This record gives sequence, structure tokens and C-alpha cells, in this order.
Amino acid sequence: MATVKAKNVLGTELQPCSFDPLTGFFRDGCCNSSQEDFGSHTVCAQMTDVFLAFSIQKGNDLSTPRPEYRFPGLKAGDRWCVCAGRWREAAEAGVAPPVVMESTHERALEVIALADLEYHALRS
Repeated sequence: MATVKAKNVLGTELQPCSFDPLTGFFRDGCCNSSQEDFGSHTVCAQMTDVFLAFSIQKGNDLSTPRPEYRFPGLKAGDRWCVCAGRWREAAEAGVAPPVVMESTHERALEVIALADLEYHALRS
């Protein structure tokens, strides 16, 4: 039986987000998701100092290393699978980090409009 590949928000095969730091709900480098992923860690975003500060303000410190969880701490420029709800909250506050569309899981569309993701798409 063939394995079904996850889709991104563009309707194509989901691409890796980051292997360094190793991201994803499953720590597989991709923003894969499942029913166990209650936070919907589906948006591949490139971290900014403003977003990292916003996240700390909301009670989720993504900057401080937590070796006990194999978490290196993030800095501006790192890519990370963030929760769709937190990304939307950041967008509403005007501090959303850029999105890597090819690496953002289609499940993010349950929480975020495609037009909002496209507006914040990372431009190369």
C-alpha cells in the first residue's frame, strides 16, 4: 500500500521546514500533523525578533534553550513549525513572521485563511 504524502497549503506535497533546528510536532523536520497535535503545529514560519518577543509575552518562550526537551532555543532567521492559532493571533497583532508556503501543512487552513498566509509568504 502506498504512503499518502501530506499536502501543503498550495495543494502540493509538503516540503521540509527545518532540520536545524529540528522542527515539527513529530520532530521530523516537517510541519506534519495528526489528531494528537492539538496545537496544530502546521505553519512553517521564519522567526523574527518581534514574533519571538510576542510569543514570550503570550507565555510561550521559544528563545530559551530547553535541553531536557531537545529544544535548542530559536533566534531570528530560524524556521519553525508554529501553532496555527498562535500565528493567526500574531497576524492580528501585526507581528506575524513570514510563512514558507511549500512547508506549511494544509491543516493550517482550518484556522487561517489562505489569503492571510499568502500576504505573509516568505519572498526569496
